[in-house]
Amino acid sequence: MTSKTTMTRFGLIRHAQTRWNREKRIQGQGDSPLTSDGKRQATRWGQLLKPLGWDRILASDTGRARATAELINTIVNISLTFDRRLREQDWGKWSGKTIVDLKTDHANELKAQEEAGWAFCPPGGEDRLLVWKRSQKALLEAAARWPGTSILVVTHEGVIKSLIYRLCGRKFLAGEPAIIKKHQLHRLANDENGLRVEELNVMALE
Repeated sequence: MTSKTTMTRFGLIRHAQTRWNREKRIQGQGDSPLTSDGKRQATRWGQLLKPLGWDRILASDTGRARATAELINTIVNISLTFDRRLREQDWGKWSGKTIVDLKTDHANELKAQEEAGWAFCPPGGEDRLLVWKRSQKALLEAAARWPGTSILVVTHEGVIKSLIYRLCGRKFLAGEPAIIKKHQLHRLANDENGLRVEELNVMALE
């Protein structure tokens, strides 16, 4: 268990733009490459994030997160580790489909899932609670392995929402007010009281 003198801090960011992001296509644990704009984004993020004094980068091992972390690290130049538990939610049979596809071909099933909150689970995929459990475990193990450090976490929107929403006691329902802005750095901290949200929307990465 860590103490106040060994508080570990995490900065959470989403990967840069991919081809499927631009097409509004669901990636899940599938993948698509960063666009040219995405590559420029990641390099720019490295320049913005470097002055904040990170000790290491911890990233999802999916191609898009790996590429984003590696481009950031060309600027910040620190230790870089990958963890498969920080992968995006598995969207199963819906991976690769566009939002329009789902609203057109799976409207009733999509509506039912959107009303399920933490139990949201695409057919053949995983639910949000499992995403929370595996990503939380990854951060807690990182805090135990590198106590007292500041760790930049490059991951996915679903992971970031699962971590933050669970810590904030949200039900993960569409009607809840938005608390996370796009392309932002968010801070979590871990000490003897456990993992908690320290600050949301700390820095705009645009």
